[in-house]
Amino acid sequence: MRALPGGERYTAGDASLKLLISLMYKIPARQIAAGPAWLDTDGYDIEASAGSPRSLDDLHVMFRNLLADRFQLKLHREVRQGPVYALSVDKSGQKMKLNESADTFDFPITRGLDGVVIGSRVPMEYFCWWLSQLLGRDERPVIDRTGLGKNYDFTLSFAPQLPPDFPRERVPARILARPSIFDALREQLGLELAAQEGPVEYLVIDHVERPAETY
Repeated sequence: MRALPGGERYTAGDASLKLLISLMYKIPARQIAAGPAWLDTDGYDIEASAGSPRSLDDLHVMFRNLLADRFQLKLHREVRQGPVYALSVDKSGQKMKLNESADTFDFPITRGLDGVVIGSRVPMEYFCWWLSQLLGRDERPVIDRTGLGKNYDFTLSFAPQLPPDFPRERVPARILARPSIFDALREQLGLELAAQEGPVEYLVIDHVERPAETY
């Protein structure tokens, strides 16, 4: 799912409601509590129009309103203490490039050659959500303690976290030789990711209904 160039439309294809909520509220899906099983299994195609060009933040607010209307979605936030990763600026200083250009509504983070991560106009809120998805097996959400409120460009190259039973010989040696995501963040972006206890935000589903077939 993505906003389309021009800032007037948002599209999603075969997306579960839980994924839509996760993306729109920038919270890992595992922190969406309660609700029926079909939140994970039903797929939806959505074409949403704002009627005029809007900012990406405005489009997200409008999409959340659409979910509330079409799915009769009601939820509330809860904050509990638990294990987190805190993302902060390393003592060496951040090494990303500030990007103050106009929003082109492209994906902020993509993969390049050999899986190298390319960030373009990335806000820290989105980056923390992306890291939370990347490190999902650790079940620690990433919380932003960088104090960086702008958008940034970067490239990030790190070794993948392989499942314990995954045959390492199937991954090229040059990729396995890369630093861990933790070392890569510090060395390449000037950011530190530290495991600690902190506030974990949950979205609790109070009410939801399947929508009609079409709108």
